[in-house]
Amino acid sequence: MRCAYVNVFVSDLDRATAFYGGTLGLALASCEPDHGYASFHAGPVSLGVALADETQADLVGRHTGVGWAVSDLEVEYIRLSGLGVEFPMLPSRQPWGGFMAMFADPDANIFYLDEIAAMHP
Repeated sequence: MRCAYVNVFVSDLDRATAFYGGTLGLALASCEPDHGYASFHAGPVSLGVALADETQADLVGRHTGVGWAVSDLEVEYIRLSGLGVEFPMLPSRQPWGGFMAMFADPDANIFYLDEIAAMHP
């Protein structure tokens, strides 16, 4: 068994697709507006964005627990913040030795952004 995809709930599929594809630079794998879903290549695990219906509204704007790995956190922080991405936690050294930040998508879903020196595809 392996993790194949992670879904994040959003309130606007077009806006989310523009953010994850355009701002973050993820390659779009598929987009099904009639089903309220888009999928992006995000390394070995795909990222899905799902349009929340009225019963799922509480799933939008949460801390996702999903972490993104970059080889140079300072460079990625400058790039993303220059594109208007909000960072509720600026890049900082952690007591456990890591170097990380947290960023938000347009729906205030929060993600980790970690500098991983030896990134594997």
